[in-house]
Amino acid sequence: MLSREELVEKAKKIKIMAFDVDGVMTDGSVTYDQNGIEYKTFNVKDGHGLVRAEKSGFITAIITARNNGTVKHRAENLNITELYQGQKFKLPALEEILKKYNLGFENVSYMGDDLPDLCILEKAGLSCCPADAVDEVVEVCDFVSSKNGGRGAVRELCDFILDAQGIVKERTVSEGKRS
Repeated sequence: MLSREELVEKAKKIKIMAFDVDGVMTDGSVTYDQNGIEYKTFNVKDGHGLVRAEKSGFITAIITARNNGTVKHRAENLNITELYQGQKFKLPALEEILKKYNLGFENVSYMGDDLPDLCILEKAGLSCCPADAVDEVVEVCDFVSSKNGGRGAVRELCDFILDAQGIVKERTVSEGKRS
């Protein structure tokens, strides 16, 4: 297990924040209506973390095995830089992103929760997972969130990386101002 100082040093190199969806950006549940339409529930705090990362100049990416219109809509809503759906093998998608931006694995944080994510987690500069990831994933990750997937894990990681890089949180009107 890495010390906090070692984690911060890895986080300082991150330029791409990439994520799986099911079990990371959601709690892993899949809901269908009577017509077979799939629904997903996303956490708005996670979304705020991703928006903050994107506005701070990070490349944000989703790499997921499933292909779903809800994910496309969420990615557009959050201005996700790169969206790769239907990726049964995820590593080639990440390699394509790295090539496009002329970056290396040391510049990537990736958050995954299950066995299909191991191929990226074993190469990412900062490998990350939610608290409820499968044991095999937890074992290889540098950063294990204190939060479960779909319950703030993404936000916790975004905040950690932004803080490590000295990016100050902006107050918004909804947070109010004190004189």
